[in-house]
Amino acid sequence: MTTKILPLLLALLLLAGCHRKLNYRDGQYRSAREMVRLKKGGRVHPVGKTKVVGVAPSGAKIKVVAKRPARVGSATGTLASVIEAARSYQGTPYLYGGTTRLGLDCSGLLQLSFGEAGVTIPRSSNEQAVWGDPVKATDLRPGDLVFFGASPGSRTITHVGMVTVADAEGVDFIHASTSLGVVENSLESDYYLSRFIRAVRPRL
Repeated sequence: MTTKILPLLLALLLLAGCHRKLNYRDGQYRSAREMVRLKKGGRVHPVGKTKVVGVAPSGAKIKVVAKRPARVGSATGTLASVIEAARSYQGTPYLYGGTTRLGLDCSGLLQLSFGEAGVTIPRSSNEQAVWGDPVKATDLRPGDLVFFGASPGSRTITHVGMVTVADAEGVDFIHASTSLGVVENSLESDYYLSRFIRAVRPRL
């Protein structure tokens, strides 16, 4: 009996040790995309670094988060203009129903950005989800619209963004985040992948 349990316990201990090191490199957690880059010998581009720049009169440290520069996409023509317009709204705060630089919601950002390029699109994310041809997640291109649910596995669309870059390094998209306002994020993050529902390519 003991001779049967001992190998099993050793195997479990080895597995536990491996699990703790999964996606860790240089003592830091890395995303799946960063791990692939590291294995290929490429550089990992940090999403942002926090730097202490001073101390407030109260004694609290003043921190600034420096975001990585936006990657250059391959969009051309009208879609390049739409992406440029959307990026001009970065930092605009989230406002449900908002359609101005004072505040935007996700579908409002896209409606304004396409509008600046002379293209009229529907207002709501549900209407935008059928304004185009379905695209597989593996075939995304800059300008494609990506749709998400409120929770992992949900099939009810509550959020929309637009792909800005799609290349060997991954897919980035711009959207109006409820917490950060208009911002670009990686589609490969666990948060967005778990909520991804569908993508469409606009009919221009």
